[in-house]
Amino acid sequence: MSDLVAILGGTGQLGFGLAVRLAKAGVPVVIGSRDATRAQDAAERVVGLVPGSDVRGADNVEASAAATRVVVIAVPFASQASTIKSIQESLTEQHIVLDATVPLGPAIGGKPTQMVGVWQGSAAQQAQSLVPSGVRVVSGLHTLAADLLTDLDHDLDQDTFVCGDRKADKAVVIELLAKIDGLRVVDAGRLDQSRIVEGLTAMLIGINIRYKTHAGLQVVGLPSTA
Repeated sequence: MSDLVAILGGTGQLGFGLAVRLAKAGVPVVIGSRDATRAQDAAERVVGLVPGSDVRGADNVEASAAATRVVVIAVPFASQASTIKSIQESLTEQHIVLDATVPLGPAIGGKPTQMVGVWQGSAAQQAQSLVPSGVRVVSGLHTLAADLLTDLDHDLDQDTFVCGDRKADKAVVIELLAKIDGLRVVDAGRLDQSRIVEGLTAMLIGINIRYKTHAGLQVVGLPSTA
């Protein structure tokens, strides 16, 4: 049986879409939210889309404590710090935090095509500074359109990039995300490279606005085992 994955922010578009895709892949999921009732409602919607899936809802603290290994942070950047601080006592050295937040302009009243400067260098590095000692952060999922994740009839056929300081941690995340049909996971380097990958989100938002589409990215020339 697959490890139980917690998705904090699973009531939002990206988190919900990820829950749907993982549920379809047979991965048990607990959706987390500040409001347990909203999380439970989201879990019921996932089960409605993927009948028979193992998905439940809980508050963020309970959800993160229940996770076997991976805790996904899929909240707006403005909520990232408070979310991580609220679950610090639930995180242990067995956990890997998969951070999908992006410091976009709306966090300070700006445009979604603008990036906000982060003192630590990136949202992922800020997350690493906030988790308890021994908990590792891997960043990822920045270039995926939430609408396409929720649409199970759509073949993703694109890449996503993960950054992290330990190969073993990235391997866990890559194995998990690779269960999603049509998604190839590319190791983009150490955690400090996340500042570059996070910036791709703003670029893609601009492209999608101009072309009225849901563009993704693919890297060419990689070996078939990537």
